Amino acid sequence: MTTTRRLTTAQALIAFLANQYTERDGERQRLIAACWGIFGHGNVAGIGQALLESGDAMPYHQGRNEQAMVHAAVGWARHRDRLSAHAVTTSIGPGATNLVTGAALATINRLPVLLLPGDTFATRPADPVLQQLEHPGAGDISVNDCLRPVSRYFDRITRPEALIPAALQAARVLADPVEAGAVTLALPQDVQAEAYDWPEEFFAERVWHVRRPGPDPAELAAAAAAVRAARRPLLIAGGGVHHSAAEDALRALADATGIPVASTQAGKGSLHHAHPSDVGGIGHTGTAVADDLARTADLVIGAGTRYSDFTTASNTLFAAPGVRFVNLNIAPSDAHKLAALPLVADARTGLEALTRALAGHRVAEAYEKEYTAGKQAWEQAVTRAFTARDEAARPTQAQVLGALDAVVDGTDVVINAAGSLPGDLHKLWRARSRRQYHLEYGYSCMGYEIPAAIGVALAEPGRPVWALVGDGTYLMMPTELVTAVQEGIPVKVVLIQNHGYASIGGLSEAVGGERYGTAYRFRAADGTYTGDPLPVDLAANAASLGMHVLRPRTAGELRRALAEARASDRPTCVYVETETADTVPGAPPAQAWWDVPVAGAATRPAARRAREEYESRAAARRRYL
Repeated sequence: MTTTRRLTTAQALIAFLANQYTERDGERQRLIAACWGIFGHGNVAGIGQALLESGDAMPYHQGRNEQAMVHAAVGWARHRDRLSAHAVTTSIGPGATNLVTGAALATINRLPVLLLPGDTFATRPADPVLQQLEHPGAGDISVNDCLRPVSRYFDRITRPEALIPAALQAARVLADPVEAGAVTLALPQDVQAEAYDWPEEFFAERVWHVRRPGPDPAELAAAAAAVRAARRPLLIAGGGVHHSAAEDALRALADATGIPVASTQAGKGSLHHAHPSDVGGIGHTGTAVADDLARTADLVIGAGTRYSDFTTASNTLFAAPGVRFVNLNIAPSDAHKLAALPLVADARTGLEALTRALAGHRVAEAYEKEYTAGKQAWEQAVTRAFTARDEAARPTQAQVLGALDAVVDGTDVVINAAGSLPGDLHKLWRARSRRQYHLEYGYSCMGYEIPAAIGVALAEPGRPVWALVGDGTYLMMPTELVTAVQEGIPVKVVLIQNHGYASIGGLSEAVGGERYGTAYRFRAADGTYTGDPLPVDLAANAASLGMHVLRPRTAGELRRALAEARASDRPTCVYVETETADTVPGAPPAQAWWDVPVAGAATRPAARRAREEYESRAAARRRYL
């Protein structure tokens, strides 16, 4: 006779989640370690009551913004190498639709997060109910259907017993390194609160083994032969190297073969910046040495990368005639990109196998000397960009990074996502450890940094965590500063004030848009936003939310403020105004192109000039077939 337990659907889901684990390399973790939530009529009596009743079985975190809660969950999951995730619950209506941006970010970056939005009544006691979307051609649509295209798995639980297969599928997807992304279980508010007799087996402890598949022997032999035949190979480390904890395997391959290693935004830090083979970031925001190597490479070895347009410079970077690709990736769809020789495998397992297959092989000494010289030249450029020539002057953005570089060590985590900072960080930052560099650049989502910093700090308490934000990003989502203050999470926020969208301002100028609508200024007499800067005080705003705020005014004061923030045991904001005459004076420019279409017909001279430049650049685009 089957033993049952009488619980509501919400209670059953929380009890199920509390007993799910992942295991990789003998290490076991909670699959869902905690649940973030903001409660309304769509979940307060369901998931809210279930969390209350669960006690310590499912830790709860209170958030201020639904999108930000997803960002915090993503920060946790990335820092835990995708082996552990958080759930996020919201009410129906705007609470649910606020999840969409965070879900897109999670899925694009292949990071697991479980979304539990409330939904309208399954039983339809009144039609419409509050916050119901009425669609004249489909009675079963709700606003939660917006989450379908940005979720790796979606289900609407319209009966209690339907939760059993849906919950098992959700756990499977969350734990799968190929399928990982946002998982949505839409929960009608009446079904959440409905009682049901659940089979006790549903709540049994389950361990989801995270596979490390090895490469197919034929694929491995083909990849090794291609590497041995290459004169100028270049390896690109992507985020999959970190997710697989494959840094040691990558270093062993580089040590044995001398192959230079460039990195994507997600892969930076796969090698210590001082490693002889590390040539820094690649692509539009890459280093000169990495991009020069890419232009002449006859073989590009991708390890855990999905080859975004920033990495390939919109398919203009890999310019050598007959260039070939070998793609090591656990996801077959990524392994086959750019008509590559696929090597479908876990990154660590695949790199270890490739190292063995290349035993005795090393690149030519002249090639090593070439990229070593390029690396040294770039390091000198970084030092020049980081160094403040006048300690009493307002710092540039690059000098802000230089001051931070002087304060941190390998235990710190630096988080960023949008604006001009990602480009400067990718080119200039000296990554010291596998987890130090945390850039979300799959979605480049403004507002990610502060909540993600909270997620990372929860994932590894005691580690210094920095959220680097510009004023545009800060104004979009500062709300989780309150969460940091409430929970006593000592995140360090570096708030850079440059009075507008500096990154898009520069891009606008480059494509003939003349920085239209990108400055935070009063209207001038001609109606444009070119008057005086707005008299906003973002430091006062951060202080009003409970942060301890430091206001360095010069490059010299900045270093002391950053050191004080790092030593602080409470949430601290370092507010700094940067030099705005140029976005980053002294910093090296972009080393490769990025395709942003320019107006094909225009009367303004700036747009006409930009179109001529665009057409000449676009002519270099290639199809790698």
